[in-house]
Amino acid sequence: MKKFKLVSLLFVIVLVLAACGTKDVGNAGEGDTQDKDKVYRVGIDTTYPPFEYEENGDYTGIDIDLINAIAEDQNFKIDFKPMDFGGIIPAMQAGQLDVAIAGMSITDDRKKVVDFTDPYFKAGLTLVVKQGETGIKSIEDLAGKKVAAKKGTTGAKFATEKAEEIGFELVQFNDSPAMFQDVANGNSDVLIEDYPVIAYAITQSTLDLEIVGDRLNGDEYGIAVLKGKNDELLKKMNKGLANLKASGKYDEIINKYLNE
Repeated sequence: MKKFKLVSLLFVIVLVLAACGTKDVGNAGEGDTQDKDKVYRVGIDTTYPPFEYEENGDYTGIDIDLINAIAEDQNFKIDFKPMDFGGIIPAMQAGQLDVAIAGMSITDDRKKVVDFTDPYFKAGLTLVVKQGETGIKSIEDLAGKKVAAKKGTTGAKFATEKAEEIGFELVQFNDSPAMFQDVANGNSDVLIEDYPVIAYAITQSTLDLEIVGDRLNGDEYGIAVLKGKNDELLKKMNKGLANLKASGKYDEIINKYLNE
């Protein structure tokens, strides 16, 4: 009988210890607590205000604030890797990046290589000319013109697809500032750029540029990970993004830069 009581007592102690050991699992925050020291390499393009740019030696912009807030919400760390936009997806394929947030439009071609989060911003392409230019109002007016676009972007892809059909010369640039200046100087007749980017650039600079016509498409931006290789990280990104939208933090970040 004493032996039975001793065994019963030990069994109860084991159950109590087991319950104590699992009591706090999952209560430390939205993200997995074991990932609190996990560092993800994040590809960015710092020539793309208001989404990503460098100011006083620090990275700032909508994308920077957004990914930092997601990392905080989901309990992981990030290491920014700035590079030309066109090199971001190749760097992911080479295993040099875990994730990319770079004002990257969600397209069918890119979906063959990367998996996107839910869209986090509605953009759309637009035409931009030197201030006072009256001969260009729509895509049909580009015949015989010199059109500027940034390499690797949906603007460059759109222009490439339309160049032969409409009959214009396409000139591609590595970064947005050089492209803006080229049109402002009158070297190119018009540029194709994401609407929020050029709208911000015009208000923040002395460039004599203006937006003309309607938006050319309805692009949406997404955060990207290599296709089929990082499903858990993708889930965390989507969860963090949803939490930011629900809490109002997302609107706070957008309004900080665009006053929407």
